Amino acid sequence: AVCPSPSVFVGFAGGGGGSGRWRWGGAAAPNFKRVSLELGGKNPNIVFADCPYEDTLQTALLSSFSNQGEICLCGPRILIERPLYETFRDDFVERTRGLAVGDPRDTGNRLGAVVSEAHMDKILSYVELAREEGGRVLCGGQRVRVNGRCKDGWFVAPTVIEGLSPDCRTNQEEIFGPVVTLLPFDSDDEAVDQANGTPYGLAAMVWTDNLGRAHRVAERLHAGIIWINCWMLRDLRTPFGGMKQSGVGREGGFEALRFFTEPKNVCIKM
Repeated sequence: AVCPSPSVFVGFAGGGGGSGRWRWGGAAAPNFKRVSLELGGKNPNIVFADCPYEDTLQTALLSSFSNQGEICLCGPRILIERPLYETFRDDFVERTRGLAVGDPRDTGNRLGAVVSEAHMDKILSYVELAREEGGRVLCGGQRVRVNGRCKDGWFVAPTVIEGLSPDCRTNQEEIFGPVVTLLPFDSDDEAVDQANGTPYGLAAMVWTDNLGRAHRVAERLHAGIIWINCWMLRDLRTPFGGMKQSGVGREGGFEALRFFTEPKNVCIKM
């Protein structure tokens, strides 16, 4: 309804790949409208053995389960260098089990309800799919029932899964919920291949104390925004947007100015 309107020259939308491709892209293209789309992702969180460990562990917890994982910039695929894998896995699972789920008005809770019953069912269906694909659920994986005013809420326990192949559906498709997978890697090349091995390219995180490695890996990652030893730090003057099926276009700073304005050539003879 918006794109075909002659009074609309450009459009921006955020959402899933299907809605972006068919609803916005399909409506904009026949009408020669510019459109900028942010369409989510399957962001990798790459943890090298020389990472700043405590910051990495705590921030990985936040980037996995903030807002119940319903943030397009969350990192649901945690890639861990093999020498650190078991230690990180055990500590991460222990802290995940300590996250309280329930009424968001209770300051002791860290996760609230997901957006709808249908979305809860989708999330739980992916947990079952992960089991079918050979994954092992280390914690979570079920609906959480609470008492009080939120007793009918759609709560899902924060879930950690290991043992899946990088190319399985659970690691390829956006779940958009409190579900993360753990994958080991043995080299920089393998980490980059796994990180880039999805249809998405919105964001990525790299954790290492080796600045040279950080630059080399970041250069090779197919992602619109890359955080080194941090997450969700952003200056609104810098470009933001994704690659591949994570969208087209950029917002922020001069990129937004270029997108939402049209250059003109005005010639005057005096």
